[in-house]
Amino acid sequence: MRHLAAALLCLLTSSILRAAEAPIDAPPRQPNIVFFFVDDMGWQDTSVAFYKERTELNDRYRTPNMQTLADGGMMFTQAYACSLCSPSRVSLMTGANAARHRVTNWTLRENLSPDRSLKGIELPQWNRNGLAPVGGPTTPLTYAAVTLPQLLREAGYRTIHAGKAHWGAEGTPGADPLNLGFDVNIAGHAAGGPGSYDGLHDFSAAWRKGDRIWDVPGLDKYHGKDINLTEALTIEALAAMDKAVADHKPFYLYLAHYAVHAPIEADRRFVEKYRAAGLKGSQADYASMIEGMDQSLGDVLAHLDKLGIADNTIVVFMSDNGTMGALPGPKPLRGHKLDPYEGGSRVPLIVRWPGVTKPASKCEQYVMIEDLFPTFLDMAHVPIPDAAKPRVDGLSFVPLLRSETMPGADTRPLYWHFPHNYVDPPFSAIRVGPWKLIYHHTNRVIELFNLTSDIGEAHDVASQNPQIVAQLAGKLGKYLRSVGADMPIDSSTQKPIPWPDQR
Repeated sequence: MRHLAAALLCLLTSSILRAAEAPIDAPPRQPNIVFFFVDDMGWQDTSVAFYKERTELNDRYRTPNMQTLADGGMMFTQAYACSLCSPSRVSLMTGANAARHRVTNWTLRENLSPDRSLKGIELPQWNRNGLAPVGGPTTPLTYAAVTLPQLLREAGYRTIHAGKAHWGAEGTPGADPLNLGFDVNIAGHAAGGPGSYDGLHDFSAAWRKGDRIWDVPGLDKYHGKDINLTEALTIEALAAMDKAVADHKPFYLYLAHYAVHAPIEADRRFVEKYRAAGLKGSQADYASMIEGMDQSLGDVLAHLDKLGIADNTIVVFMSDNGTMGALPGPKPLRGHKLDPYEGGSRVPLIVRWPGVTKPASKCEQYVMIEDLFPTFLDMAHVPIPDAAKPRVDGLSFVPLLRSETMPGADTRPLYWHFPHNYVDPPFSAIRVGPWKLIYHHTNRVIELFNLTSDIGEAHDVASQNPQIVAQLAGKLGKYLRSVGADMPIDSSTQKPIPWPDQR
């Protein structure tokens, strides 16, 4: 008996040792990833303070679930996107900067541009048909690239799209998320805004005599019902999550709400409290949309807990650009959506990665929308294909999430490029460290701001810092040339507007 016991002990010890050694050779466990992407939500459109002090807007809005996420993860106080939607979304999907992928304005109708004429300037032929799948059907004026969901799906993920797509013009392959690497598409199509947020209006633009191209597809079972679009999308996204868990599949849920994009419509679940507090008209309606979006986030977090998968699920919250111009200014920032200033591109970003991000932590390093492509792949242990690497501008910021140093993070250049005339005239911009340079194409004027001392960009210090202007203009010009960026044409010379370092 003693010999049998000894043999069993030896066998058990051997099994324990093998189990302990197994993870060295076994593939890493794949985390689920939820990317909660909000449309047109500014840096200050939340009760969570991303600035060093609270502002009037922080006290106006109510986003307790954003606070819960921040309490459990890491807030980024200097996260950036493009200054409008389609460019940000294509950068997320491909890791390429907008100047490189050339989807630099918003897409909708095939071969058409929303640009408005500009005296003395001819606007360029940009990739107005949006994103296209590599190896699939092609359309002129598109950017074909391997996509984030495509790579995740190839690595075994169930890829779920819910909400706003807005990657490709109507009738082109990129209009359908199923062509771009998603297994599931819930309500995504070519349009960048909904016909309506109201189920009683069938999520259609018919009630406001709008173009039916804005009608949200695929949610017919909610038509005629008293339900908000944000809630309907959440219900469908959670059901898709349930299916992935039941099928024992890791999942990437891209929950890209149409909210809080126009039309500004009251979310009846929340609006009365804001009216009672003294907000009127669209301001009360917008505040209710913000809270409805936050309620969706809370529903997602609660559902992860219910399924018992929260500890293996990364949740990332972000907006695609700054707040709309018709809404209160995002002080202390200057500008709104479509502007070259901080109010157009600085956005809220929160990452909760259980066991990795330190709870209630803040990161002051700046990051950019195209960084999410390599970061998500890094999180999922999925390599970027060698053939795609030369066209990936983003950098994985996983070291920052681990509270480790990321060499060069505070001196790397960030680039913006908008060679259009839609609300704002054309511009290019660069940020390096505290310095931000803006090049206005129409009048060849350069502005320079020190964001550390002047976050509101109130003081142009270009004339006092000619060496810094020359350095940043050189970097910006060199990068734009290297990626073949579009530039407007000067009508008087029929030549492209000079690069910022050649003006």
